[in-house]
Amino acid sequence: MAACSRGLVARPFDLTARGAAHWPCPAPRRRAIRCCCRAQQEPRRRLSKAAAAAPERTEEWRIDGNKPAAAARGRRRASLTAMPSLPFPSPRSRRQWKQQNFYPRCTPRGPAPQSRDTPPKRDTGIASEKEWGINLLDEAVKESGTNEDGSTWYRESGDDRGDNGYRCRWARMGGQSHDGTTEWKETPSLTFHYKSLTLGAEKSGKNGEGDSWWEKWKEVLYQDEWSNLARIERSAEKQAKSGAENAGWYEKWWEKYDAKGWTEKGAHKYGRLNEQSWWERWGEHYDGRGFVLKWTDKWAETDLGTKWGDKWEEKFFAGIGSRQGETWHVSPGGDRWSRTWGEEHFGNGKVHKYGKSTTGERWDLVVDEETYYEAEPHYGWADVVGDSTQLLSIQPVERPPGVYPTIDFSASSPAPPSDDPPGIPPPPLE
Repeated sequence: MAACSRGLVARPFDLTARGAAHWPCPAPRRRAIRCCCRAQQEPRRRLSKAAAAAPERTEEWRIDGNKPAAAARGRRRASLTAMPSLPFPSPRSRRQWKQQNFYPRCTPRGPAPQSRDTPPKRDTGIASEKEWGINLLDEAVKESGTNEDGSTWYRESGDDRGDNGYRCRWARMGGQSHDGTTEWKETPSLTFHYKSLTLGAEKSGKNGEGDSWWEKWKEVLYQDEWSNLARIERSAEKQAKSGAENAGWYEKWWEKYDAKGWTEKGAHKYGRLNEQSWWERWGEHYDGRGFVLKWTDKWAETDLGTKWGDKWEEKFFAGIGSRQGETWHVSPGGDRWSRTWGEEHFGNGKVHKYGKSTTGERWDLVVDEETYYEAEPHYGWADVVGDSTQLLSIQPVERPPGVYPTIDFSASSPAPPSDDPPGIPPPPLE
């Protein structure tokens, strides 16, 4: 949704779709807001207006359809990504890596599990339960076999139990080719605890070309022990490495929601292609009462010493807020160019715009301009509830007698952007 400083028009917000009534829904907003995006136009994260004037670069920053949430059909996302082509193709369309054959692989008397010899897709965000297709068995299974082509496979499942109602149903399956050049593993699990329910899975593998990958997905449902406020958290980590070149990428995505509309989303990304490396971080925070904070920071560098990047941040509440950003470039010799800009939105149709650059550019003026921003996430509490039907259908574990809630006085708040590069070392493949 988007807010306009000059007018507020009601827009329906469906809280009844896909079983949202089973959980507390966000409190009604005191005023309606209207979306600034056209019905068939993809909402985009805002870029610095000065970005087009940046010095010539060896790589192009591109905007592509991004999926930070497993949105329903028709919902869209966009993010900033520095992405040269990798030696192994990674289509960037919405979650095209569905596991349509996962259910029969979990059936003990079904066919042998099938190998997947391709890495995960980039910029596909966090997949939904349906796309992972996790179907854990109630009975313990342990079996293995050899296919006609000499490849081998195994499959096993179990049920672990612990203190305070802890229980974990898990499965492991995998296989490899006859010569060992192709290998894959998958480990879905469901963890019960009186504090939370967790549904997750982990995958890894390699193919005959030497490419390797690792992927992890998790969805957690828990309820605040004092307020009884329901919360859902989703996360995903993905990594792929090329066997032919010094190339690879890593992504970490997370989303957090509560029943009052508080939402936090973010991603860290890293990639390398031979002599060039790039990074990207972005975050979104909605407090459920109208305040919104968004930011993006992306940069790249080459082994020769060339560096460039772009970052921006926006904060709004009740039509009043600010935007600011910077585009910069550093040459191999250490020469630095930058352009900074800012906007102050007063909520009355007036916007103060200012900026400067290291080449002497400077501007400072007040213009008549409407203020638009996304006051609510395009994918929020009602959506994540509708897409988490499997997790919500699980009966929670009762709190054991004599176990009491722990006191935590820390407040949830968005982490401010940092000028330091994030520590995103790709996790090692087993």
